[in-house]
Amino acid sequence: MFTTEYLDLPPLTSAGGSVQLPGSKSISNRVLLLSALSEGTTEVRDLLASDDTRVMLDALRQIGCEVREDADAVRITGLGAKAPNSPARLFLGNAGTAMRPLTAALALLSGDFELSGVARMHERPIGDLIDALRQLGCKIDYLGNEGFPPLHIRHGDGLPSLALSAPIRVRGDVSSQFLTALLMALPLVAKSQDIVIDVVGELISRPYIHITLELLARFGIVVQRDDNWQRFTIAAGSRYVSPGVVHVEADASSASYFIALGAIAPASDGHEGIRVLGVGQDSIQGDIRFVEAARAMGAEISSGPNWLQIRRGAWPLKAIDMDCNHIPDAAMTLAVMALYADGTTTLRNIASWRVKETDRIAAMATEGRKLGALIEEGPDYLKITPPPSPADWKAASIHTYDDHRVAMCFSLAAFNPAGLPVRIEDPRCVAKTFPDYFEALFGVTTARAGQIPVICIDGPTASGKGTVAAEVARRLGYRFLDSGAMYRITAYAATQAGLIIDATHEARIAELARALPVHFDEGKIWLHKQEVTNAIRTEEAGMNASKVSALPLVRLALVDLQHSFQRLPGLVADGRDMGTVIFPNAPLKVFLTASAECRAERRYKQLISKGISANISDLRADLEARDARDANRSVAPMKPAQDALVLDNSRLSVDEAVDQVIGWWRARQPFGA
Repeated sequence: MFTTEYLDLPPLTSAGGSVQLPGSKSISNRVLLLSALSEGTTEVRDLLASDDTRVMLDALRQIGCEVREDADAVRITGLGAKAPNSPARLFLGNAGTAMRPLTAALALLSGDFELSGVARMHERPIGDLIDALRQLGCKIDYLGNEGFPPLHIRHGDGLPSLALSAPIRVRGDVSSQFLTALLMALPLVAKSQDIVIDVVGELISRPYIHITLELLARFGIVVQRDDNWQRFTIAAGSRYVSPGVVHVEADASSASYFIALGAIAPASDGHEGIRVLGVGQDSIQGDIRFVEAARAMGAEISSGPNWLQIRRGAWPLKAIDMDCNHIPDAAMTLAVMALYADGTTTLRNIASWRVKETDRIAAMATEGRKLGALIEEGPDYLKITPPPSPADWKAASIHTYDDHRVAMCFSLAAFNPAGLPVRIEDPRCVAKTFPDYFEALFGVTTARAGQIPVICIDGPTASGKGTVAAEVARRLGYRFLDSGAMYRITAYAATQAGLIIDATHEARIAELARALPVHFDEGKIWLHKQEVTNAIRTEEAGMNASKVSALPLVRLALVDLQHSFQRLPGLVADGRDMGTVIFPNAPLKVFLTASAECRAERRYKQLISKGISANISDLRADLEARDARDANRSVAPMKPAQDALVLDNSRLSVDEAVDQVIGWWRARQPFGA
């Protein structure tokens, strides 16, 4: 998962391959709560691992459920007839799928509970649910603004007498989560009589209620409803019983981004578009009907029980006018698809967007305009007209409002016909439902090599280039290449393969080097699944590296290997000839240097910290001699590239040097400071 301040997406050109989706958020948190209310132990497989499920699991532990998390499943032993632990203060982040149902469930159990979340959660309405629960006799106070969390449930002296004979009325036109919360909680008190819920006004987001009813049935609760979805009846004697094992279906809302990707992007060579795994035509989720909307815009889609295959059909896409009440979350993706359409697209009946993680109507309008689109925003609709021509598109820094869906939707703007990059602010917000979204996106998309950014940081020994380069890569979310380690890794791999490092074995070592499975991660060096950080730093490894570097075919092979590190979303490469030989067209080249005295002192402290004795005068003499050799060698002499920026960090801290490099990089981007 990317945890950077922002993530710059270079212009993307094509897409192809398969994507395994994470579990559905809507199903995951419903299943977790139903498991907690049931008798017995429920094994939940394919559970979504995200911020929202994490706060739910933490809350269930607090109220007394036994929760065991393994690599392949989460096992929850429910409360059954046992009272929850009380008092308890539950923090539920920005998870509406945790706050609303847990409020209803705990209000119908005995105990004293406080429920709170992040600031945005305290702006998301819950008053209609609280009004319905107060009809029953529940004692619930607002701890902040009326109608919004945080909340205090005051049943420490036991559950009060409940008024269950009359129908319970709840509004259906603000959020379907209010009705879902009641449907999941009321079976707890339907012991001797039927309980009836009447929906006041139009019920929005019916597909999410369908999910709730399907899952209730799996846990032994059958709910009758009328044809108009206005009256729901929970039978007397209802009792939650664990089904034993539940598999969480992949998230249909998350599928929408990859359905749109297949519709927007030309298929990459050797691929037939995008294949989405884990959700298909048999899905119980309403957002699977996004497929119908994508087809209406021109996508070619085939499907099976749990897979979808998507490729670009009509181009440009066709503008549509659609009532989106049936796909409230996935419909956001249509707003970005509309940027590639042949006219004005209208998305109607989306008032619920206003009370989601952010005001999504305002957010999509504001950020879409940054890209050059003409967008009309109404109380419950959006009209999106794409930029008239490629020249009218604009590079934009997309503010994501701590809303995962805003971030994922606008990532698709990187396919814009103007070939402009897109900046996604706070990419970590996707952790709410799809922590590895950007990794999945980069795994199936391509960009022209010349448009994948590279930052080269060259310099002499002990100048600090490796430390600075690694930190720059971390802050930008880019890949990192420690070129100085490549010869050592090659020598190590050759000796492990039983090859003698000499001219006789040069061709075989070169073949080995060309395909070495090397990667760098958080200061460690990996050869396939083996960490070799320390193994390649020995004196013997250094001598073998010198032998390898004298073999011309190996040097050429390592050039190819280093070029292979230029992958999405970008690369920071450190070495001696990154900017002059390996990546001569890199948009930013930095030559990092420091005085010989300063570098000798740094190396001395480094050696002493490792328990290695050293003489600072000898170290300085060695460094000066090495500088001279490197500057005068016949092949790739160490020198600044002509267009490199020289940074003397003799008196700079690592953070100051990193800030300077990133400052230079940001100044070259079209997004402003």
